[in-house]
Amino acid sequence: MSAEKKIGAKVRQMRDAKQMTVEQLAEQSQCHADQIRQIEDGALVPSLTPLMEISRALGVRLGTLLDDDPLDGPVVFNSTQTPNVIRFSGKDPNATCSNLDFYSLGAGKRDRHMEPFMIDVKPRTGEAPPLSAHEGEEFIFVLSGAIQINYGRTTYDLEAGESIYYDSVVPHDVHAKGDDSARILAVVYAPCSGTEKP
Repeated sequence: MSAEKKIGAKVRQMRDAKQMTVEQLAEQSQCHADQIRQIEDGALVPSLTPLMEISRALGVRLGTLLDDDPLDGPVVFNSTQTPNVIRFSGKDPNATCSNLDFYSLGAGKRDRHMEPFMIDVKPRTGEAPPLSAHEGEEFIFVLSGAIQINYGRTTYDLEAGESIYYDSVVPHDVHAKGDDSARILAVVYAPCSGTEKP
């Protein structure tokens, strides 16, 4: 089963367990009901922001939606392993293609509060999406290529070897600079809603 379908199945399962309708989850997460239906149907996963809001509305950590079987010990990836890819389609609820390929480097670590990802960032096509904001913090280190970050009213251009650490509550957008793809290491801190039980 693809990562998108696994995430969709978990969202539906948790929503059903809480006896919530799609409309109720949409209202509590401030997401579009159609977007939630697309997620549950296993279509492309949207950007992290709505997924984080959905997890908070369901009372679980973001990692709960991304994981298979949680582990108590450390999670280790070596050069011979390739983490499963999650394709986030961006902030457009009607998006039909993926702009970002996320490789979760912490999948399975029980009760984690940080989400480490290696991300392939593809060149932007079409109009710039709206900036997004969510609780937490983000650290980004550019492994290859170049990226541009719109952060509030300021724009930052970063190349390989450079990094940025910012508060995610400020509206922001990360995209490849120019016509070439980039690869970044990103660590997202997402505060837990406090209602999930281990």
